[in-house]
Amino acid sequence: MVGSSRATPKVAVIMGGPSAEREVSLSSGRGCAAALREAGFEVVEVDASTDLCVRLTDIQPDVVFNALHGRWGEDGCVQGMLEWLRLPYTHSGVLSSALAMDKERTKAAYRAAGLPVVESVLARRDEVRARHVMPPPYVVKPYNEGSSVGVYLVHEAANAPPALADEMPDVVMVETYAPGRELTTTVMGDRSLTVTDILTEGWYDYDAKYKPGGSRHVVPADLPQEIFDACMDYALRAHRVLGCRGVSRTDFRWDEARGLAGLILLETNTQPGMTPTSLSPEQAQAVGISFPELCRWMVEDASCDR
Repeated sequence: MVGSSRATPKVAVIMGGPSAEREVSLSSGRGCAAALREAGFEVVEVDASTDLCVRLTDIQPDVVFNALHGRWGEDGCVQGMLEWLRLPYTHSGVLSSALAMDKERTKAAYRAAGLPVVESVLARRDEVRARHVMPPPYVVKPYNEGSSVGVYLVHEAANAPPALADEMPDVVMVETYAPGRELTTTVMGDRSLTVTDILTEGWYDYDAKYKPGGSRHVVPADLPQEIFDACMDYALRAHRVLGCRGVSRTDFRWDEARGLAGLILLETNTQPGMTPTSLSPEQAQAVGISFPELCRWMVEDASCDR
């Protein structure tokens, strides 16, 4: 965090925005704003819109806490604007934000680093509607959204391809379905925190992620030590290969029947959710870092021109 002449540093928490994850972002932002006030900062909450640049110029914060989720807010766009304004901001910079939001390019970076992923292709929406572009079971999802927005699971016995909604982008990602347990690991700076085992009744979709009772988290996960250690190692390597800074979270699937060979990376989130049910604050708490302490660390870690 760049030094301030103010006795109490001013933090602008930007949230909301126009993405499909607006409501999650508002929840994250309000929670972070409350935690930052508790940590001793002067906080201004900003619902991001097209006048964000002007509003931040008027507010003149010492740091911007980026609580935006989804396109525009975590894909490098807002990061570029904050660089131009020379305002230190939390989370990853322009390049790593854009790279991590593009799921296919993220996988290419993983592969280059020797990290395990499933096969995937990019295909036009109409082609995916018309035929199976790979043998079922497979998953169809936007290649540049998060929070399980617009995810279709095509089962092995499916006779027909998925009837994708018109709201899906023209080009989507189709990837081989990875069976097994849903695991995740948060990285904070240069350390992995712990591993969470996410238990749900079915698909870990938007409701399972964000509605109370939608999923149950076992943290730290009860796993063979080899798998636990691999998640910790892979998450830190993913954070580094994508050029992330601050806090990131990498999601995994683990097929127990295949041992270590059954552990694959799904994606890395450069701006993990900070809602009451979110995984990263829960993991920080599990290793002795309170929510206000986590938010304070993120503000103190903020920078620009990286």
